[in-house]
Amino acid sequence: MRRRRAISTRIFLTIGITTVTVGLSAPAFAGTADSVAAKTLAGDSAAQQKVLDYWTPERIAALTQPSSDNPPESGPDGAPWTTRNAIPETVGRLFYTDHGKDASCTATILDSANRSTVVTAGHCVNNTDLIGEDNQWNANLMFVPGYRDGQAPYGKFAARFGFADRTWLRNDQQDPRFNAYDQGFLVLGGNERGQPVQDATGAAQDIGFDEPGAAPVAQFGYPRAVSDPAREGLPEFRGDRLAYCHGDPREYPGTTDRPEPRGLWGTGCVMGGGSSGGPRIAELDPETGHGVVVGDNEKAGFFDQAGKACPTGRTEHCTRYLVGPQFSTAITEPLFERAQHAS
Repeated sequence: MRRRRAISTRIFLTIGITTVTVGLSAPAFAGTADSVAAKTLAGDSAAQQKVLDYWTPERIAALTQPSSDNPPESGPDGAPWTTRNAIPETVGRLFYTDHGKDASCTATILDSANRSTVVTAGHCVNNTDLIGEDNQWNANLMFVPGYRDGQAPYGKFAARFGFADRTWLRNDQQDPRFNAYDQGFLVLGGNERGQPVQDATGAAQDIGFDEPGAAPVAQFGYPRAVSDPAREGLPEFRGDRLAYCHGDPREYPGTTDRPEPRGLWGTGCVMGGGSSGGPRIAELDPETGHGVVVGDNEKAGFFDQAGKACPTGRTEHCTRYLVGPQFSTAITEPLFERAQHAS
């Protein structure tokens, strides 16, 4: 296993950021340093200000679900995170426009050389339409660390550059093997005061590659939906506040008709849409809020009481898990290295 922390001296390297043209041949399911696709999103201050101006309070409010009279209910499969430590300083809500439709995910600040790198899911950075066509880089990407009830305690940060694996850009929404590549990185511009995001919050998480998938984890997100009706409309499940799940993860093999690639892990969790891209953190210190990001939230998987994956469409007596790719030296590390040295 490998772990990466930022170097102690602040060295900023400039790299060329270009759009990668992806061929339409059959995907080669392997990650290398040459597999990184990069895209300039809002490369200068004028473009970044345009992104910040796009996200009016009205647009953000439109991505918040209605409240309800449900009484508070928490469990290891979903609860609000209320401790004031590095978790709300490093995990934030990620707003973007996907094929003309506004949406939100979750992203996490990583300890990086440029002090401006966050990790999220690949589909929160680059996506196809619903039938797996018309691949596009998402637009108007804005990260708000510590987002709570519409407030931005550390400022708002427009994404300058985006990074994803080239194989992910070939995603057709049909082949489950692409799910191993559903991971992406963003390099952010400064906030309203010109601060890099890591300086603004004073905190960052470590990232780990090839860490054991079965180790206990906590998963975080800003879900706008929840699979448990008793918790619908609560602040932590309508996009207003940070939620989390915790427990012992399982590797999700997929179903007989849709087998998944190796390395999709997660724990029992009711968090729905909006939690995508949130971190799966191992070795979490509940007091300091520091840990190692070992994967990201991607999709739901269902297990029965015997621990076997439930067949497609037969999940009524199954437990919902929130699963996603485990970060690896093969796929994730090249993405992180390109991102953390971009400036």
